[in-house]
Amino acid sequence: MKIKNLNNRVVLITGAGSGIGRATALLCAGRGARLAICDLNEPGWTETAEAARALGAEVLGQTVDVTDTASMDEFAAAVHAQFDTVDLLINNAGIGVGAGFFDTTPEDWDRQIAVNIMGLVHGCERFIPRMIERGTGGQVANVSSGAGYSALPNMFAYSVTKFAAFGFSEALRMEMRRHKIGVTTICPGLINTPILRTSVMRGAHAEERTARVARLYEQRGYSPERVAVNILRAVGRNRAVAPITPEAHLTYALTRIAPPVARWVSARTATVLAK
Repeated sequence: MKIKNLNNRVVLITGAGSGIGRATALLCAGRGARLAICDLNEPGWTETAEAARALGAEVLGQTVDVTDTASMDEFAAAVHAQFDTVDLLINNAGIGVGAGFFDTTPEDWDRQIAVNIMGLVHGCERFIPRMIERGTGGQVANVSSGAGYSALPNMFAYSVTKFAAFGFSEALRMEMRRHKIGVTTICPGLINTPILRTSVMRGAHAEERTARVARLYEQRGYSPERVAVNILRAVGRNRAVAPITPEAHLTYALTRIAPPVARWVSARTATVLAK
């Protein structure tokens, strides 16, 4: 898929109200795409939509809960009424909880599974069939994480769900090949996004750890805008897996060539973040 010029291409992005979703939406708008965006945060997606329209983009925006099938059905009906089909589907919506296994509550598990796994399923169920019917291919980008192949025990359920998102995308890529639909697994590392300010941190000294991790990510300084550029580059090349940030590339390489070393690095990272 050519991504430098997205004129008349329809790009759909979930979780577009802030962070990576917003940055990717605005980058696509600047390249001429027509946008369908959604987020549970109505002021967030509205702000994204206004910024995209200022760049000249046609935008359909809607408040959507990706975990709710009725909400997703309503969104899909609106999208297909306006755009017929989608050229690039970016399943970006995700949430995090900073907690080890014994500090993770049943509600934490339910919500992260619903958003980080079933949100991908619901998006693909509703928008890929039209791509297949059209018969000219398309692209899907599912946002997993560096924690989706290199486990972080202090983000236990988040890491588990992102591993599942990684596997989902890998299997989907194999199945969609015959339809000429590419599927790319996006795996960001440490990115300075609002997810840190909206994530729950549990366990001892949770507030202090939240503030410390937020400062670490801010000092790291890898912006959502840089992630957006890398997402489109990976989609344009139809890459199977796209680690983003140097640490994500490093841990991905280690998981492939030296798994024991990769596990040691993950354990050390978890220890540093837990202090």
